[in-house]
Amino acid sequence: MAETHVARLWMNRSAFVLLAFVLIVTRLVPLDARPDTWAPPDILLAMTLVWVARRPDYLPVYVIAVIFLMADMLFQRPPGLWAALVVLLTEAVRRRAHEFRNMPLVLEWSSIAFGIAAITLANRMVLAIVMTPQAPLGLTLVEMTLTILVYPLAVFVAYTLFGVGRPNLIDNGKRARL
Repeated sequence: MAETHVARLWMNRSAFVLLAFVLIVTRLVPLDARPDTWAPPDILLAMTLVWVARRPDYLPVYVIAVIFLMADMLFQRPPGLWAALVVLLTEAVRRRAHEFRNMPLVLEWSSIAFGIAAITLANRMVLAIVMTPQAPLGLTLVEMTLTILVYPLAVFVAYTLFGVGRPNLIDNGKRARL
């Protein structure tokens, strides 16, 4: 029985890593030669927050750090800043995961939205302090808003395609460790 739990754990971790690679590659592939006039949502961030809020045992911190550091390099962002902010947010969400278990989706969504807004503004402030060129504030706010709005869709996709739901108090006849 323990072998099936460990196998499921590694299968879900592998599924997330594969999903992250697909999301990164689709964002890197140019679909049009014209420059974008709007900023798409950060689906990778939304899916990461869903996985950490719903099943924190499926996604250890080192996986999040490596994936977002790699994304920083590939998207030509300042290396490590966004990754560090995402790690801080996911660890804050991980500490509250037991509260999210009994919380309605609207309250979970508002907590996640506050976190996304906080790290987005922290990112802009740090980039402003070190005088790094950055996207216009309007585009950043559009990306942040769309990421917040796509969160319920990310919850739906994670649940239907990957089976990432809230854990029960009783899991396979044993108490869950969360």
